[in-house]
Amino acid sequence: MFQALLDPVAGNLGLSALVACIPLVTFFIMLLGVKAKAHISAVVALVAAVLVAVIGFQMPAGLALVAATQGAAFGAFPIVFIICMAVWFYEVTVVSGRSEDLRKFFDQVGGGDIRIQAMMIAFCFGGLLEALAGFGAPIAVTATMILALGVKPKKAALTVLLANTAPVAYGAVATPITTAGNMVASVTGDAAATAQHVAAIVGYQAPLFAVFVPFLLVIILDGKQGAKDCVVPAFVVGICFAITQWWCSNHFAYELTDVIASLVGMIACVAFMKVWKPKGVDGVRERFGLPPLAESESSDLNASRTFMALVPYLIVVVVFGICKLGIPDILAQTDIKIAWPIISGGAILSAAGKDPGTTFNLNLLSTPGTMLLVAGLISALVYTLNTENGRYKMTMGAAIKAIGATFYKMRFSALTIVLVLSLAYVMNFSGQTISIGEFLSGSGSIFPVISPTLGWVGTAVTGSDTSANALFAGLQYSAAMANPALQNVSPDLFLAANTMGGVVGKMISPQSLAIAAVATQVREADIMKQVLPWSVAFLIGLCVLVGLQSTVLAFVLP
Repeated sequence: MFQALLDPVAGNLGLSALVACIPLVTFFIMLLGVKAKAHISAVVALVAAVLVAVIGFQMPAGLALVAATQGAAFGAFPIVFIICMAVWFYEVTVVSGRSEDLRKFFDQVGGGDIRIQAMMIAFCFGGLLEALAGFGAPIAVTATMILALGVKPKKAALTVLLANTAPVAYGAVATPITTAGNMVASVTGDAAATAQHVAAIVGYQAPLFAVFVPFLLVIILDGKQGAKDCVVPAFVVGICFAITQWWCSNHFAYELTDVIASLVGMIACVAFMKVWKPKGVDGVRERFGLPPLAESESSDLNASRTFMALVPYLIVVVVFGICKLGIPDILAQTDIKIAWPIISGGAILSAAGKDPGTTFNLNLLSTPGTMLLVAGLISALVYTLNTENGRYKMTMGAAIKAIGATFYKMRFSALTIVLVLSLAYVMNFSGQTISIGEFLSGSGSIFPVISPTLGWVGTAVTGSDTSANALFAGLQYSAAMANPALQNVSPDLFLAANTMGGVVGKMISPQSLAIAAVATQVREADIMKQVLPWSVAFLIGLCVLVGLQSTVLAFVLP
């Protein structure tokens, strides 16, 4: 039996936390300094994590290696499966030839302005995908769509990663927040009420970032000229999204927050573009290396073709709505719980003497990957039955063949994700992650300022805000309860801070970088250099916000 310790290195928590950072530092040095490929960097970091676990944290080598296999299994299914199905789902529209009509639709709505189109796709449509699927699906799908507009690969990668911050907290039908409530249920006694309160607090944090994200996107896409030309529609979309996000999280079903906010944002953009015409369209198209907008380019796009181009996304909304909101309990009954060999049954315990999560959940039907597969097959069938007299050639065989091609295309990204999850499980089960968290939580009155850092680190490692809450929600809650300086502050604030820390950390997670890399064919290291300053800037802003909300702005919180 192995039980994790908080301070195994010379009995010193600070030194133990410093040693626990070695795998993370190794990964980023390999990725940014050595400029190795992501899967090579992940291999080296995994080796470092195992060595730290065995030598520094006194974990038997066999248990460390088996822990890595459980992480690999989770990385392969459901994570890799979800991502591949998301990419394939879009490939169905490409194979059918309908993706060109989808591009023309956004072209019509945006008046030919690529900046407006990209903002709608990355922010509004990506937010909808995040709300329904999460786990990297919106990055994979929207990156491909934005590239089709003519956006350069590096800008496309940065655009989708930055846009993906706004909806992450309520992503996958608010799974991160629900997880936070469940992780402290043994203390609060009511997981649902805690999750609702956390969702409401996040509703006073996330919208403050969301309102500015569309404006930042047009700056990324076209610099000062983009800011000048598109400031009005950008803030129309951002403000509508933010207000809806706040209202839904505080006064409606928080699980549907991003679904409704994304739809409202897109409707607001479509309506606004009816009365406002973009400026400098030909100029921006010239800067993007595209020909001037011609009337004939979109004049042949009738209502029928527009509807058919949007059909897959209407289908995916219906499928996810039914599965996530209608029959989730029925689908969950098909989950297979597998006690992971060797390490389950008390062979590994956390520092608190509990099972750290050695049961693997094989959720064949309840995973978003299966829902995307079903939605994709239905879409392919609809396209097969509606070829408009052969104009759009589509067969079920071609759609199924594309599944294999997608998995092959993403093989190295899939390997990276599997290795990164192996790394996360070794760090978690050996006690490395909790040592880092415990060290940060012992900071007294400045804890509110650094609290979001835990979620940021957790998501940067695992690629999942849900996982970050699973790792640190209990720690955040207990640290706040035990801290004399925070007796008048609701500990739920720090569950929200952990969730929001994951939001701004999502863009630098190896999983997100790998997805963006395969979609845009840009090296992970190059994407990392672009996105890291944004992530750090957002984190600093969040830390200041939480610090204020724990003191002078506490009165505004629900």
